[in-house]
Amino acid sequence: MRRLNRLVAGAAIAAGLLAAQAAQARDIVGMRGYPAGAVVVSTSQRQLYFMLPDGRAIRYPVGVGRAGMAWHGHARVAQKDLRPAWVAVPGKTPTIPGGSSRNPMGAAAMGLDRGNYAIHGTNDPSSIGGYVSHGCIRMHNADILDLYYRARIGTDVYVVQ
Repeated sequence: MRRLNRLVAGAAIAAGLLAAQAAQARDIVGMRGYPAGAVVVSTSQRQLYFMLPDGRAIRYPVGVGRAGMAWHGHARVAQKDLRPAWVAVPGKTPTIPGGSSRNPMGAAAMGLDRGNYAIHGTNDPSSIGGYVSHGCIRMHNADILDLYYRARIGTDVYVVQ
């Protein structure tokens, strides 16, 4: 029983730390020009916006594609995975299982219907805010989990400069 209480207390502390990290990272800002429920990524600002129905958006800091690897345009969320596994080259490199601290996909991923791109978490929070990826959009794990439950399959994603 004592071990169970320690596990429950540890989980509560971890959840509180994640909530505190996410609460500091997200802001509600005024934003127009996109439909409610859409995701807008501004690569120059290194920010992702989830559009709300009242001319406002939830703003999250992100890491974006490096020079020569960034892309711009429209896509849709094609799949959603919690604790996704990762493999660099299918059939040639080992898969890193979901939940592993070495997994670069973090806590969740939303695959896009354009190229081999995703909006996903990261286990390297220092990469948020930089030009760091091969075109994917990286988020704090707490933030990707928040977005994961807001966005649906088919959500429009606009990647702009």
